[in-house]
Amino acid sequence: MAKNPLTSRAKTQEAAASVAAIDLFCGAGGLTHGLEMAGIDVALGVDLDPACTYPYEANNTARFLLKSVSDVTKEEVGKFFDASEFSLLAGCAPCQPFSKYRLGKSDESDDRWHLLAQFQRLVRETKPDIVTMENVPRLKREAVFASFISSLRAQGYTVWNDVVNCSDHGVPQQRERLVLLASRLGPISLRPTAFSRKTVKEAIGDLPAIGAGETCSTDPLHQASELSPLNFSRIKASTPGGTWRDWDPKLVAECHKKKSGKTYPSVYGRMRWEEPSPTVTTQFFGFGNGRFGHPEQDRALSLREGAILQSFPKEYKFCEPGEPIFRKTIGRLIGNAVPVKLGEAIGNCVLEHVKAHAGSEKRRRHVAGK
Repeated sequence: MAKNPLTSRAKTQEAAASVAAIDLFCGAGGLTHGLEMAGIDVALGVDLDPACTYPYEANNTARFLLKSVSDVTKEEVGKFFDASEFSLLAGCAPCQPFSKYRLGKSDESDDRWHLLAQFQRLVRETKPDIVTMENVPRLKREAVFASFISSLRAQGYTVWNDVVNCSDHGVPQQRERLVLLASRLGPISLRPTAFSRKTVKEAIGDLPAIGAGETCSTDPLHQASELSPLNFSRIKASTPGGTWRDWDPKLVAECHKKKSGKTYPSVYGRMRWEEPSPTVTTQFFGFGNGRFGHPEQDRALSLREGAILQSFPKEYKFCEPGEPIFRKTIGRLIGNAVPVKLGEAIGNCVLEHVKAHAGSEKRRRHVAGK
């Protein structure tokens, strides 16, 4: 298919040729787009979800391989590294098994637990210079993550990992993620890159106003879910940053009147204009699924607003022109994505790291023994 990349690369040919990257579990292309914005040449994205094919190819220059990472061979990945000076393998395995929202509902019998081991296999087989991974903070507690780090260190990688707040990297969202960087060249780490945190108003405040159940005439993705009469009354009674505890008791859901439901005050909430948004989940387009109410308009976030809060460009394409928009599918792609600005920060970090080692005697010895 013809490429229509949004990436505006202010980079030299030297930077473009310096790092070749493969994005495993690439989804709709959040990490790839960020890496490309930084100036990294992403050669291939791999995912088994057919819904990712169009957004990945329509917005990025990388090829898309529709395949399970479990079935990807070292030859399919390694051939993209052969001609590069430096190589980067990214693997943001599905986070659902380790999410706090799935606590007690997923264990090692879930096949997705073992996808990190498949990533580990490809690292061992292709020996990239640099490895990066993004996932939920809870993964740090799991034995599978400790095994992954041990394997990297045994192969000669220097490993750094920490829980970062995406708002420290230009994402207009309070999203905590576990980021890992490992290098065969030497120590590497990710530092905050944003001087101030971008707010909801700065991110989506200039979008056209729409009502619940409406679609913007100039952007089909700027569409909002319908609201039942009861939920319309609830959002009318909601204030930015407030909770359902502020409502008239007749509006409060029965489940929230019970002891077990009183610990979830953020559902049915409005966002604040002057702060980054809360974590954008795969269900952000539903008012009752979290603090996903628009700060002023009586509706939940639109699909486009959720994408922008994930730091996708406003023009990023998720659905082929003329095709129906399936809200749950697009919402899943957006909520599961690596925020683009976090990907760009990782890309800039990698480029700085490899430039420090380019042309060195240590690097020449490394290439010779690769």
